[in-house]
Amino acid sequence: MIEPPAPPAPPRLVFRALGPGLVGATALTLVHEGARRVLKHPPRMDVLGMRALEKGIRFFGGVPAKGRQLHRQTLAGDLLSNGLFFSLVAVGRPQRPYLRGAVLGLLAGLGAVVLPPRMGLGKAPSRARPSTAWLTVAWYTLGGLAAARATKRLLARRDITLPLGRPVG
Repeated sequence: MIEPPAPPAPPRLVFRALGPGLVGATALTLVHEGARRVLKHPPRMDVLGMRALEKGIRFFGGVPAKGRQLHRQTLAGDLLSNGLFFSLVAVGRPQRPYLRGAVLGLLAGLGAVVLPPRMGLGKAPSRARPSTAWLTVAWYTLGGLAAARATKRLLARRDITLPLGRPVG
């Protein structure tokens, strides 16, 4: 007997994907913020974020915050946007979340190195040196892998709570 295709993911599973996304974004932000305080030439994605936020606020006629307040707003925006991006690791078929996480992290890291100069945000924060560019790509990949690990945990927990047998529907 031919099995019908699996039903689409329930909406709550899509919302549950935000959790692993936030795990990946938090891991990425913690690594960036920690390295910024320790390394001599770290990737300064926070500087790119502040430049982008200032540019966007000015584009819409607003006055951007300054100093520490702008940095906090940028971190909140980074957590939100990276969390939404890394939540893509948990959406879709449950097979190979580590591959999805690594690919998405790699693409985000490459984008963080290549796109800022083309967007008028400068190049120094993400590729001041070759090591800076490599660290940027590596850290975004780490964020993707952290989201994948959280996805695996989410799926393992979900499988335990599902009743045995065929779903009714």
